[in-house]
Amino acid sequence: MQTFRIRGGTPLEGSVTVRGAKNAVSKIMVAALLTDEPCLLRNVPDIDDVKIVSELIRMLGGDVRYEDGTVAIHAKNLRTVDPSDLHQVAGKSRIPILFAGPLLHRLGEALVPELGGCQIGKRPVDFHLKALEMLGAEISSVPKGFLMKSKRLQGEKIRLEYPSVGATEQVLLAAVLAQGKTELSHAAVEPEIMDLIAVLQKMGAVISVDTDRTITIIGVERLGGYVHTVITDRIEVASWGCAAFATNGRVLVKNARQGDLTTFLNSYRQIGGAFEVRDDGIVFWRGEPLRSIALETDVHPGFMTDWQQPFSVLLTQVPGASIIHETVYEDRFGYVEALNRMGAKMQLYTECLGGRPCRFGQKNHLHSAVVTGPSKLHGAEITVPNLRAGFSYVVAALAAEGETVLHQMEIIRRGYEDFEKKLRGLGASFDTMEEKDLTGVSC
Repeated sequence: MQTFRIRGGTPLEGSVTVRGAKNAVSKIMVAALLTDEPCLLRNVPDIDDVKIVSELIRMLGGDVRYEDGTVAIHAKNLRTVDPSDLHQVAGKSRIPILFAGPLLHRLGEALVPELGGCQIGKRPVDFHLKALEMLGAEISSVPKGFLMKSKRLQGEKIRLEYPSVGATEQVLLAAVLAQGKTELSHAAVEPEIMDLIAVLQKMGAVISVDTDRTITIIGVERLGGYVHTVITDRIEVASWGCAAFATNGRVLVKNARQGDLTTFLNSYRQIGGAFEVRDDGIVFWRGEPLRSIALETDVHPGFMTDWQQPFSVLLTQVPGASIIHETVYEDRFGYVEALNRMGAKMQLYTECLGGRPCRFGQKNHLHSAVVTGPSKLHGAEITVPNLRAGFSYVVAALAAEGETVLHQMEIIRRGYEDFEKKLRGLGASFDTMEEKDLTGVSC
């Protein structure tokens, strides 16, 4: 376990460079299993998720090489691996379920382990299994996972109950080599999904996206390799923007793409944040006056659920009562208790506040929050529960008086490249230390 001791009160000043999106890179790496030709992916961050997917591909017989932001993958020869072996690596990630489609096409069967990842809600695997079954996969349970078999997947009409990003990616990776046409309605259309579609099209896939969230995939006989530069991580960009606001500093986030951040930038400006879009990125700082806001998370193009946690720290510093209505994950507010111990005033509710009713209404989920500010934050001792909450606690600690001790900070390496180096480069005052992991918790 890694522990951070952060001394707050220092404005962050300077610049950070953000590379490829965690939520796109790993899926594009999986797409390389759809072909026996070499694939090359650029702008890849050195994060734990990339290492996990690389190790899984190697276990399956593929060759993966990483050097200075470029990943070369050649999955010429693949083999099945026992799910208990895969679980030793995959227990830390939710990516392995996406290996199903490529392995069914290449090997006729797929052994998929149980899913890991951050505990922020149910994030059910049944979306994935149902879609694969509709495409013709025969699925049975085995110890620590699922066994799937198919001679060849067949195109089908599929409607998702919710525009799940993972389920949409699953259908894309499974349907591109299926026989016939697949029509996926109520699909997710996040920028990371569109980047995956761009890669699949480069490989030879035929995919169209309609304005009503319908994605049509016409299966092809084979796919070739790709050379691709992944889009910038919009979650990390927003995270550093929040850190600049919270500390009353000024941070240039290099490679930030305005088009992927439109909803975040609008909300940032509404509460008093300021920014300047430049050719090399976006500069963030705190403006005036500060104002409360009613905010609702949603699928793209709505306000991203992964922006919610660090943004909530900013709301503790603006006058008045702000409302957050979380509509994507029912347990996303698990970080609130720790912020309240730091001096925040956040109250959770089961009602759908500040927006339209959502699927969590009337189900007794604490999925709405009222944030009353401004609050004077102070140091505390906190154990980090998941990736995005971890960055939120860092933002709060940087803005707080005194010292904050954050345990289990190794989780941050899943999605933030060179995190310590970037923090020090911006002038943050903190120490780190390694401790024995007594919890057995990973995320």
